[in-house]
Amino acid sequence: MSRVASAEQVAPAVRQRPTWLVPVSLVLSVAGLAVSAYLTFEHFTDNSTLACSVGGVVDCAKVTTSAWSYFLGIPVAVLGLLFFVVTTALCLPRVWRSSAAWLDPARLAWLTVGLGMALYLVWAELFRINAICLWCTAVHVITFVLWMVVLFGQILSPPAPRESDQDVVDAA
Repeated sequence: MSRVASAEQVAPAVRQRPTWLVPVSLVLSVAGLAVSAYLTFEHFTDNSTLACSVGGVVDCAKVTTSAWSYFLGIPVAVLGLLFFVVTTALCLPRVWRSSAAWLDPARLAWLTVGLGMALYLVWAELFRINAICLWCTAVHVITFVLWMVVLFGQILSPPAPRESDQDVVDAA
């Protein structure tokens, strides 16, 4: 028996996402992008307008000018900016709607790398620099919350039916 495939059967299936996942991930990634852009600007302007206290436990200038403000010779602020540019691209609504199977694990892996870097930088602030930067803390918190949102959003997203699964349903 021959039958013509409908457009629904030809189009790749897309995961059904929780309604909150796309807007929350996009807002968080844009917020991280904004803060990291500010920190990058401050890095290249010698912290001339850094809006944070100086001296004491909270000392943004001490953190952002320390030896720990570079990773492999690259300013951490620039790495943060790059991280959030890519993250924002991965959290765009049209990218979330994509049926490409590699995107979900790549998005989560990318955020896991960012979270690892954030944890490393928190360690450096607490145990090597002995000061905390509130702007950096904002980036670290955004990274952690974004990682949690994407992780739980993907866990709560049922997998898209495979073509072979649809054939079984059609046969029944």
